[in-house]
Amino acid sequence: SGWMGVRARARQRGAELPLIISDHADWPELTRTLTDVGAPKVWVTHGREEALVHYARSIGIDAEALHLGGRDEEES
Repeated sequence: SGWMGVRARARQRGAELPLIISDHADWPELTRTLTDVGAPKVWVTHGREEALVHYARSIGIDAEALHLGGRDEEES
């Protein structure tokens, strides 16, 4: 995480508008954020996707895993 915070790396990877999202949160922070924000739908990008998707659905939030292209590919 955080690699997009370096402008040169973002440009090198072809990112026109870098969106920096921290992937460091513990379970209570994640679940509290779901209820605090009140979003009707969430997309989970990595980690234990199935666990957070299941939890969100159990509290009435439409949720699904968003599989990002190239995430698991090696850098060339």
